[in-house]
Parts: sequence; C-alpha cells; structure tokens
Amino acid sequence: MELGLILAALLFSLGLIGIMIRRNLIFMLLSLEIMLNSAGLAFIVAGAHWASTEGQVMFIFILAVAAAEVAVGLALILQHYRRYNSLDADIASKMRG
Repeated sequence: MELGLILAALLFSLGLIGIMIRRNLIFMLLSLEIMLNSAGLAFIVAGAHWASTEGQVMFIFILAVAAAEVAVGLALILQHYRRYNSLDADIASKMRG
C-alpha cells in the first residue's frame, strides 16, 4: 500500500510542478491530467488495502471528470489559439468578457 501511495504522491507532485512551471496551455492540461490520474491511483490503492470497491467507483468518477475537463479545456485552448495565435498562458490575462 505504501509504495502505491508514494507513487501517487510523486505523480501528483510532478503534475503540480508541471502546472506551476509550464506556460504552455497544452502542457498545463496534461499536467492536470497527471494530477487527476494520481488521485485515482490513490483511491484504487486505498480501496484495495481495505478490500472495498469504493476506490474503483471513485476512480470511475475521476475518469468522467477528466473526460469533461479535456473536452472543455481543449475547446477553450482552441479558441485561445484562434484569437491570439499562441498557447502561452500569460496572454490569457488579456481576455475580457
């Protein structure tokens, strides 16, 4: 159990570092996916440790959230690229409603 949780923590840290360091929106989206998958891994490992299926159920919810996040995120990234011809996240501060 400990190794699985350590792996989940390392993956989550890797995703968090990727979000904080990268300015490219695609890489930020990928880092967010790594973070969601690491949370799912933690649920699977904890559910396996306690012989419960709730970890697997939570992982299915995480997969659904990740799929919705990708759909909305890629649509926003495409609109951002069409408007500014760049995927730099700092340019998004120019966007106004």
